[in-house]
Amino acid sequence: MGVLAAVAGPLGRFTSDSSLPVLVAAGFASFVLLAVVLNVLKQLLLKKPNEPPLVFHWFPVLGSTITYGIDPYKFFFANQKKYGNVFTFILLGRKMTVCLDTKGNNFILNGKIKDVNAEEIYAPLCTPVFGKDVVYDCPNSKLMEQKKFVKFGLTQDALRSYVTIITQEVEDFVKRHKAFKGQKGTFDVPKVMAELTIYTASHSLQGEEIRNSFDSKFAELYHDLDMGFSPINFMLSWAPLPHNRARDNARETMIKLYSDIVRKRRAGNTKKDSHDMIWHLMDCKYKDGTQVPEHEIAGIMIALLMAGQHSSSSTIAWIVLRLAQNPHLVEELLAEQKAALGKDLPTLTYEDLAKLPLHSQVVKETLRLHAPIHSIMRKVKQPLVVDGTNYVIPISHNLMSSPGFSAQLDTHFVNPALWDPHRWDAGQHNYEDADNADDEKIDYGWGVVSKGTNSPYLPFGAGRHRCIGEQFAYLQLQTILVAFVREFQIRNVGGNKDIVGTDYSSLFSRPLAPGVVEWERREKEL
Repeated sequence: MGVLAAVAGPLGRFTSDSSLPVLVAAGFASFVLLAVVLNVLKQLLLKKPNEPPLVFHWFPVLGSTITYGIDPYKFFFANQKKYGNVFTFILLGRKMTVCLDTKGNNFILNGKIKDVNAEEIYAPLCTPVFGKDVVYDCPNSKLMEQKKFVKFGLTQDALRSYVTIITQEVEDFVKRHKAFKGQKGTFDVPKVMAELTIYTASHSLQGEEIRNSFDSKFAELYHDLDMGFSPINFMLSWAPLPHNRARDNARETMIKLYSDIVRKRRAGNTKKDSHDMIWHLMDCKYKDGTQVPEHEIAGIMIALLMAGQHSSSSTIAWIVLRLAQNPHLVEELLAEQKAALGKDLPTLTYEDLAKLPLHSQVVKETLRLHAPIHSIMRKVKQPLVVDGTNYVIPISHNLMSSPGFSAQLDTHFVNPALWDPHRWDAGQHNYEDADNADDEKIDYGWGVVSKGTNSPYLPFGAGRHRCIGEQFAYLQLQTILVAFVREFQIRNVGGNKDIVGTDYSSLFSRPLAPGVVEWERREKEL
């Protein structure tokens, strides 16, 4: 009784003498302290030998969310040193088992559909952005058909026409945009390139009708949709938060825009005179003979624009920022154009892109170091043994791979932190071709592709969910790059060698804004 009295006495006096706010604060602090103590004890005493090591964390639910969210790659590298290529961490209350490097990529991205599932992970994020019955809001078999529709719409004739359209969009943009008034100045690269790629992607992929519907306000609409991919929406995509209300308004506005166009075209009010994807999808039918409904066409168009614009916006911004850091490479690129295409620099064609290897290498190197998607996740559907280990991943876990991580390892690339397009000279590090030559081919339902994921360079993912817009992405990025090199000299403000950091606040990594560089128009040769 003596000990109890010694404790209860002061506690009773504190309770009786303190105000309600103080009591509430003390109670909350005690609850947090108890939760932390129990969480630490659980990690120390309840380790499971057949599961991957758990990254130590103080707070339950929150876990490693903050350190991972600030810089995923720094988080991956730090924990790889501690635990190896396979470890688990807590992300917003979820257990995420990370499998790194090429074996990890292959294990997750080539996982069988009965073992791993993407829809359960991404549907809460994607459905409020794209709408119902498309992408992850439908059975996987239907998604594969939708991917096939889009892939088969990217014909050679379509791609050939896109080069002309994108070139014209860039030329018009740099003539009229307020950032490029006069002969020289500065511009905010991420902001300006986001607007430009909306125009190039919408016009080429979706037609002149869609392009003419957009103005600079569409960048705000797109931003509202993009905020639907905020990490908090893994848990709260349904919540009436301001960014979710803006997301829903943007989605409904865009679905109405696309649906109205489909209805007008089906009514015969518009002449078919382009290779845009809306016309193509209107002609497509599912295996059961069902025509693609207008709301699904609208949803696929939103998804296509997000894919064709978002990743390209980030990548072309990084390209410009890297070239401003290395202005001598801008002149190398111009020299390559003149040597391959002629000193008079004729209008670019689709066939010309293959004649400009350094331009392709600039894109490739930028994607290596600045992969738009830093983490790819899957839900575990049945207990899985990780290849080459004794670890068993239970169904209570999710899986995470990071192709961008393997692309930054010195086991695959010399001095990997250095941005150097010439590392790809003469076919060096041509992992894609080497893999595709030997790997087993498979058709997931949208065309035959290489099954293997043994390459450390996978900027477009792999497996059944591999991005089908890879060819378009390279085309769009190279075409914009060609036009910019012809028009401008660019360099960092003051000639410094610094570069902005990376914003990981969304699922898509991008340059931190503002990223301002200097530009100067080239003198036109007579």
